[in-house]
Amino acid sequence: MTDKAFDFLMSHRDVAFATVDGGKPKIRVFQIMKRSGHDLYFATSARKEVYRQLVANPGVELLAMSGDISVRVMGCAVFDVTDEVAREIYDSNAILQRLYGKYTDLSYFRLAVSGIDYYDLAPTPPVLEHFDF
Repeated sequence: MTDKAFDFLMSHRDVAFATVDGGKPKIRVFQIMKRSGHDLYFATSARKEVYRQLVANPGVELLAMSGDISVRVMGCAVFDVTDEVAREIYDSNAILQRLYGKYTDLSYFRLAVSGIDYYDLAPTPPVLEHFDF
């Protein structure tokens, strides 16, 4: 059943991505770069505020929505992405290549997913499925 939630995320890669800074939520749009099992991969610059927030507090939530379906993901950012995966992410994303001169200009992390909520508001009653990992 969790496949439909992950499939939805991979077809709606632009997600609202929430971190915490000084006890206050911070949200921005991020793009999911890759999926492997229950891990979602991302890239950011170590110069950005979001990087500092993730290092200080790696707890993250993200949300994707389209039509009547939304998927909320809870997890922890882990900065242990291999060089091979970092190169793959950079090489497969034209926007990263346009904004950053080389793949080593970025920091790569994976979101180790601990839970997913899958909402479908179309049926009556609406469907809510929660998955823990």
